[in-house]
Amino acid sequence: MKTVLGILGTLLVLAAGYFGMYRGWRNRQARQSDLAPLPTVPGEDKTRGVEGVYVATTSAGDWMDRIAVHELGVRSIADLAVSEAGLIFHRQGAADVFIPADHLTGVRTDRGIAGKVTAEKSGLVVVTWTHDGRELDTGFRPRRKADTAALTESIATLIGAEQR
Repeated sequence: MKTVLGILGTLLVLAAGYFGMYRGWRNRQARQSDLAPLPTVPGEDKTRGVEGVYVATTSAGDWMDRIAVHELGVRSIADLAVSEAGLIFHRQGAADVFIPADHLTGVRTDRGIAGKVTAEKSGLVVVTWTHDGRELDTGFRPRRKADTAALTESIATLIGAEQR
């Protein structure tokens, strides 16, 4: 009898924890519901880029404030293509994310963003951009460490070309 009560108690605690997480995510989505829909990917651009993981999008400067609306908080395997039009994250299991070049304001490498912290100080490429009057950070973890510097440089070049 003690064992059954212990198992039931554990299951109840787990269910309460999952319910709390679900409710917190829904509340976050409600708070962020005023964020305008994302720009659509231009044409049928399926240019493949650097393979890696789309980690998340957060409020700029607050690496733990994950954006929950428009699937921006959904972590997924992705590749990041850099083109003159902007950045396109081709994500598996979630909608693609397009960031127009004229919305980009910065790029850096960092150690972490909501959902991922790396051992090395420059394990993530973090892109800062504006959308609907908000400044956002989007994190991407390239599969190969060697791609980090090249990706950061190509995005910085794109931002520099837009500012001229």
